[in-house]
Amino acid sequence: MITITLSIIVLTGIISFTAFSNETITSDLIFYPPAITQRKQWYRFFTSGLIHADIMHLIFNMYSFYLFGEMVESAFNTIYGESGKIIYGILYVSALLVCLLPTYLKHQNDYHYRSLGASGAVSAVIFAGIFLFPTLGMSIFPIPFHIPGFIFGPLYLILSFYLANKGHGNINHSAHVWGALYGIVYLIITATFLSKINLISNFLDQVIGYLR
Repeated sequence: MITITLSIIVLTGIISFTAFSNETITSDLIFYPPAITQRKQWYRFFTSGLIHADIMHLIFNMYSFYLFGEMVESAFNTIYGESGKIIYGILYVSALLVCLLPTYLKHQNDYHYRSLGASGAVSAVIFAGIFLFPTLGMSIFPIPFHIPGFIFGPLYLILSFYLANKGHGNINHSAHVWGALYGIVYLIITATFLSKINLISNFLDQVIGYLR
């Protein structure tokens, strides 16, 4: 059976490739705050995650999503049972909205601002994975070795906060930060109300066991 993760990757890939050669599609789907403010085109929070700047942007996002998505989706099926796939799908889709809300509030009348890509939602899934498997080895350029997720996560957030505040470049680091934090909060809240597993205790037990 095809997973939710693969379904999202295929859909995103098809629409992104189509948009590469069609500026009208990109213009209609991209996150453009004034269009939301003035024309109430709220769908742009979600459709902007289906398009990417270029092939490398698409490959990087979808490869990262695949590496963690399959693992997190499987964990959701264990935690939530038959509702796992639905709860996982809601995580990804809702993260597309939540990760861009701070950006929208900052740029709601900025006619020069545009954003695209699934990075915020991918960050939500990655950090949900880090919270579920905190000792999993991860790496970030230029560090040439793997470090456990519970160390990688804070380092990534600190760097992203710094870059977001610096405000240079074409990458929406704010979406990465808020997507990542949302992934953890979503996981804790849903597990608290929809499962019998204490994920906070599970996280702490794994970290303490790693440090001993």
